[in-house]
Amino acid sequence: MVAQRGKSNSYPLYPPKNLISQVPKLYGIGVFMTAEIFRLPLGWNDCYVIREKGTIMIDAGGKNKTPALKKALKEIGAEPETIGLIVITHGHPDHVTSAKAFKKLTGAKIAMHHLDKHCLETGEWNKTHLPKPAKGSIWGWFFSKIANPFFANEEITPCEVEVSVGDDGLPLKDYGISGRIVYTPGHTKGSISVVLDSGEAFVGDLAMNKFPLRLSAGLPILAEDVAAVRESLDRLLALNATTVYPGHGKPFPMKTIKEALGR
Repeated sequence: MVAQRGKSNSYPLYPPKNLISQVPKLYGIGVFMTAEIFRLPLGWNDCYVIREKGTIMIDAGGKNKTPALKKALKEIGAEPETIGLIVITHGHPDHVTSAKAFKKLTGAKIAMHHLDKHCLETGEWNKTHLPKPAKGSIWGWFFSKIANPFFANEEITPCEVEVSVGDDGLPLKDYGISGRIVYTPGHTKGSISVVLDSGEAFVGDLAMNKFPLRLSAGLPILAEDVAAVRESLDRLLALNATTVYPGHGKPFPMKTIKEALGR
């Protein structure tokens, strides 16, 4: 394993808890490092930590998740300050509410797409980003009717977004990660994904794999624009994504999405 930012190699017994993937990567002649992916269930939302030459986090969970994050980081042998960037996939409260607290804990910068970042920077999310059922999804319509009256009351503590991601995305090389942020609208107008060069795609709610959202892995039941969802997933296929890491549920093969799209 690789020590981060000058830290010593003081890790727990291997493999650490919540490790779900290791991807060997070649740096120079004969120099290998292992990119590690950790799934951190922080409430309703599943967050991820990716550790390579640097460390980043995907999403920030619901409210009051700092104690759970501290515990999870201890279990995987990561100091909070080794996290250099927190990528928020979109502006819904279950993905963003603990962002300010996580930023204070880690000192990390926060990255969001420019069309969703106002949800975090102002806290005023429910006027523009209340979840909508995906067109044609009966369960999505039913679920939103039940959940939205409660969900609409969720409060987001405002927090600065230092890294505003444009439609052309953002390479993650400066953060020590072999991959990039990709603009993947559909669930919301400003949804983004992280795609590693080795094929792992962290998609937020562009796909789902958790009850009661879905009984099995597949397309989202909640989406502002279904056509945009399909285009975004096609973009991930074009980038040779092989494994989907959803914001809700366990990872699954990209071929499941390919079949759902009829490709």
